[in-house]
Amino acid sequence: MPRYVAFLRAINVGGHTVKMDRLRKLFEKMGFDDVETFIASGNVIFRSKSKDTRALASTIEKALAAALGYEVATFVRTDEEVGTIARRLPFDEAAHKTAGALVVGFLVDAPGASAVKALMGLGTGIDRFAVHGTEIYWLCRNQQSESTFSNALFEKTLRLKSTFRNINTLVRLASKYPCK
Repeated sequence: MPRYVAFLRAINVGGHTVKMDRLRKLFEKMGFDDVETFIASGNVIFRSKSKDTRALASTIEKALAAALGYEVATFVRTDEEVGTIARRLPFDEAAHKTAGALVVGFLVDAPGASAVKALMGLGTGIDRFAVHGTEIYWLCRNQQSESTFSNALFEKTLRLKSTFRNINTLVRLASKYPCK
């Protein structure tokens, strides 16, 4: 049975506190197997017979909205995809080594050419972006807190829902849940 990771937005941020035990139980109630949470920031690992990640995300979003009372944008990737995302180095090696932060944004659909152009227009002296399919890589040369870029700015500019995770979280996820 395939293993997936659901990256949830609005879990334990902005006043939306959800205990990981409750989140795990909600996923089990949806009929998913081998449910685990990974750090308290909305990363849920589970197994499902379904191979349709869009349908899985829709099911999760509807169930969480009903249970929690607010929208939880959901982005589902296979464990294989998470491994690939974690290993991808979209910038030169020197930039990766000296970066203050490397963050990955998850999208439902790949952005079109005009959206990519708008994203690149958000680049600054400390912020660089790369797009690979349904993921946006954001390299911040300094600390993230020094950047003017934010998830809210990204969504306003591109009109796409997203959630971001630090590359270190993705590397740890890929290591703990390797493809089988």
